[in-house]
Amino acid sequence: MTTMTEGSVREFKMPDVGEGLTEAEILKWYVQPGDKVTDGQVVCEVETAKAAVELPIPYDGVVRALHFPEGTTVDVGTAIIAVDVAGGAPAAQEPQPQAPVAEEPQRTEEPQQAEPAGSGRQPVLVGYGVATSSTKRRPRKTAPATPEPAAAAVQAELNGHGHAEVVEDRPRPLAKPPVRKLAKDLGVDLAAVVPTGPDGIITREDVHAAAAPQQVTEPVTEPVTEAPAAAPAPAAPASYDLARETRIPVKGVRKATAAAMVGSAFTAPHVTEFVTVDVTRTMKLVEELKQDKEFAGRRVNPLLLIAKALLVAIRRNPDINASWDEAAQEIVVKHYVNLGIAAATPRGLIVPNIKDAHAKTLPELSDALSELVATAREGKTSPAAMQGGTVTITNVGVFGVDTGTPILNPGESAILAVGAIKLQPWVHKGKVKPRHVTTLALSFDHRLVDGELGSKVLADVAAILEQPKRLLTWA
Repeated sequence: MTTMTEGSVREFKMPDVGEGLTEAEILKWYVQPGDKVTDGQVVCEVETAKAAVELPIPYDGVVRALHFPEGTTVDVGTAIIAVDVAGGAPAAQEPQPQAPVAEEPQRTEEPQQAEPAGSGRQPVLVGYGVATSSTKRRPRKTAPATPEPAAAAVQAELNGHGHAEVVEDRPRPLAKPPVRKLAKDLGVDLAAVVPTGPDGIITREDVHAAAAPQQVTEPVTEPVTEAPAAAPAPAAPASYDLARETRIPVKGVRKATAAAMVGSAFTAPHVTEFVTVDVTRTMKLVEELKQDKEFAGRRVNPLLLIAKALLVAIRRNPDINASWDEAAQEIVVKHYVNLGIAAATPRGLIVPNIKDAHAKTLPELSDALSELVATAREGKTSPAAMQGGTVTITNVGVFGVDTGTPILNPGESAILAVGAIKLQPWVHKGKVKPRHVTTLALSFDHRLVDGELGSKVLADVAAILEQPKRLLTWA
């Protein structure tokens, strides 16, 4: 997504790298002003609510300006980098973007998150480290006809009118959109509020404290007939012991996961059932497959056979593979299985899925699982890979956990949790012997999956893992 400015400078805009995403955070810039770029060259890495994605530039030229520093969340459609496609000389010491003086016009949603002025790159999610950029946030346009300072400087230079001066503006107070709205409703100037939140962020309590000399509560729509009682003096700002607390911003994948889990937990009525099963024969089959030439170079583990067992169980009980259409008041049964695998990453929990897993052979399923896990570990899972899932497996056993009550992914009707596989005393053929045992937990949406259907699916998975030859007889 680009737009042509006057002369030879083009502005590359933040694209929609997913389906309907509205914003993305700039994680890392790979270029700086003055660098030459070529068509298809990756210039930055961004993180959406779904995944981290590298953005290539669509033309050749010289970088004139980076409009936002690392760590800034930017609207889709907002220009993020200016490139001189004529390939002119690099701009000398181009001024860095500054924060705006005045409050932005009231918007329904404010996708950009401010950072403390002059603080440079702040730590984001685990795994990215800390960059050393000292740039500040670029001012937002207040009117279409008024060019931004950095763009005006570049354009003046290109037009031969000399280097335009960028006026230093005072830093914009840091506050989240709901806090800004509260301040506006209470008539509080955020610039005069003492922040107590992490990294200098203004909280709702700070706004109320600043408003206390004027009013005690938030404004009401009905007229007040009596004068308000005298308000107490503002409370002293809360303090945080940085040596005893660590505060991590919730954004990107973590923010999306939290919202999705809350939405799922309070929308779909969850039911969870459990079964403990002897999987000794499955563990033996895993070792045999590792020696099979068909699986040479392929990863074979219990999860592979558990995934295949669930796919067979779904084939025998297809109504479990469905979703609830609230608007149409319909149950939508899927004739395909996009099998989600929950993966813990430094950015948070993600659930990429294997498309059309039902149609894959066991070796093909092994390849797909290996690719899914490797991509997730590298942080390169695409938004498309996490869309369209129909049923999910979460393997809590890798953490030594026996079982759990998993929460459904939004839009899905079932999720299978697999506990740790341990040697336990088990009655086998009338005698107590050490056997490999695990506990399975199946959560399902009780609006469209009743107890009979959920029980049949869980029982089928357990039966296959106990007697894996059923993969042949039932398939």
